[in-house]
Amino acid sequence: ERSMAAERNGAGPAELLGGGRIPTTHAGSLPRPPELLAALRAARGGDPGARAAFAERLRGDVAAIVRRQVETGIDMVGDGELGKPGYADYVTDRLSGFGGAARARRSARDLQDYPRYGRRLVEIGGTTPAVATRACTGPVAPADGSFLAADLENFRLATAAAAPAGAFLTAASPGVIAIFLENRHYPTHDAYVAALAEAMRPEYEAIAAAGFVLQIDSPDLAMGRHLMFKDAGEAAFLRAAAMQVEALNGATANIPPERMRLHLCWGNYQGPHHHDIPLERILDIAYRARPAMLSVEGANPRHEFEWAVFRDRPLPDGKVLIPGVVDSTSNFIEHPETVAQRICRYAGAVGRERVIAGTDCGFATFAALPNVDPDIAWAKLAALVEGAARASDRLRPQPRRNA
Repeated sequence: ERSMAAERNGAGPAELLGGGRIPTTHAGSLPRPPELLAALRAARGGDPGARAAFAERLRGDVAAIVRRQVETGIDMVGDGELGKPGYADYVTDRLSGFGGAARARRSARDLQDYPRYGRRLVEIGGTTPAVATRACTGPVAPADGSFLAADLENFRLATAAAAPAGAFLTAASPGVIAIFLENRHYPTHDAYVAALAEAMRPEYEAIAAAGFVLQIDSPDLAMGRHLMFKDAGEAAFLRAAAMQVEALNGATANIPPERMRLHLCWGNYQGPHHHDIPLERILDIAYRARPAMLSVEGANPRHEFEWAVFRDRPLPDGKVLIPGVVDSTSNFIEHPETVAQRICRYAGAVGRERVIAGTDCGFATFAALPNVDPDIAWAKLAALVEGAARASDRLRPQPRRNA
């Protein structure tokens, strides 16, 4: 049963956009406090005492990070993914069927063109190294529910205390799990994705039932092209992307679209990205996904121009856009005027009442590899809030003057 606080804090797009201004949010992960990172590493070592200590610290840190988002002026807040080691591989703690070590993943196609820079990027912590991860070695199914239960309870307490305008929690899409966790059990990629969708269904539904907006992280719909499908033709990738959206739609069939947002991106790393598939080639597939809110990159140098795509491919009825107007890989702090101009371009393309200002991606998609200095990340979020305020003033309808 949903609490009154969950009902209030789980505001969807209609509630957020009804105030006549541009609301703000972000893509999910936020920098973890150093003490929490140390506790997370110790807890994953398997010691029950370390896990209990991590759980206690996590609750306080989630409360603090939610409060700080509200104080910064963010309207739709998250838990910063503080309890997760990474935005996709966290599922190995929650699902059965994973074990051993997968073969090391090769680097993205753009970094293969610039191997010297690719090696340097790994050395400085700008992307994940091509090391072995766990693999799918048996049937996947929901297993340990304590991690999700802790996330929901920690966030419930934090949002009840801080009273944000809206609140969301993230969960990995079946497609992105399949990218990071090698399949050694199912006969085909399609079968693996279908099994993952069914295994993730309880997590998706639990987040929505708790009264929070569910964000599905789906980099597979964009990043998958130059990572998992880099040696395949574009048609094969698009077919797989469409299949992954269909699987996701089945897994979320019981959740109202307005209670969900879909995040797609081309990989949250500061690489050349010259092999990124253009947004216009995947947008129609993304539009087929059930979530009413669509989060896309729009601030980095490779994709900033793509605001114009929405003039030619209008948002379907009922959809709301969350464009990234702050870059999540650069330590430049955007000027609020830059943020305002980006918001106004999107508002001109889709309508001001259909824009929620966001970030390109998370600031720490993998716990130990924050893309941006933590203090700078918060300054960038403050710039997001100020830029949205400027855009709101600029876009507010002016009263008619009598002739």
